[in-house]
Amino acid sequence: MNLALILVSLTAISGAIILTDILFWKNKPKEKSPTKVILEYSYAFFPVLLLVVVIRSFVFEPFRIPSGSMKPTLLVGDFIFVKKYSYGLRLPVLEKKILDIEKPRRGDVAVFRLPSDPSINYIKRVIGLPGDKIIYQDHMLTINGDEVVMNRDSANPIHEMKPQFIEEIDDNRHTIITSNANFSIGEGYYEVPKNSYFMMGDNRDNSRDSRFIGSIPEEYLVGKAARIWMHMDGFEWPDIKRIGRKIE
Repeated sequence: MNLALILVSLTAISGAIILTDILFWKNKPKEKSPTKVILEYSYAFFPVLLLVVVIRSFVFEPFRIPSGSMKPTLLVGDFIFVKKYSYGLRLPVLEKKILDIEKPRRGDVAVFRLPSDPSINYIKRVIGLPGDKIIYQDHMLTINGDEVVMNRDSANPIHEMKPQFIEEIDDNRHTIITSNANFSIGEGYYEVPKNSYFMMGDNRDNSRDSRFIGSIPEEYLVGKAARIWMHMDGFEWPDIKRIGRKIE
């Protein structure tokens, strides 16, 4: 179900009804008629629908985290706000960019539409920018010949089956999970095409990302993840400790 298309369609229909009333029906009696009921609903819902469309299209849009590919940064059941304006303003439904604002940076947590099925949204971390040359081997990242700094997370027990590390990419520090296996998933050499971005999950050995689906063209970017506004997994009570947490 394309919620954006439904909202835009309802907004356009109610707006058209109001405009028709102003231009042609304003002085005609409408007591006890279906037309009056339709007009009342249109006048009541149009401003609400318009506000929702504007906010979801150009400001913030809520998303729910469905998988553990971004653990420990994001957990299954996290509900997050995504800044839609971060990577430029786009027309709703058409996804046509109308205004450039800023470009993704290494370390950003970004939502994008899956190129093979744009109805599906993914969330990953930006690792490579256009033109970057990336090597991923033995759980280590190398970008343009420079090995990414990765230190053991002192708060994480040394015997953990999936140890945590603090990774530093440019000015961004974040926690990642690897496995204790002697090999890492998706090892290889990757070159990022023009106007595309290389994405990886923080749960490095349990993430379907650019190692498998390829780099993500800029036109498929949705926005930058901002904050967690709620956490609720299944029938458990909401975890209030995660509410308001900034996504870094």
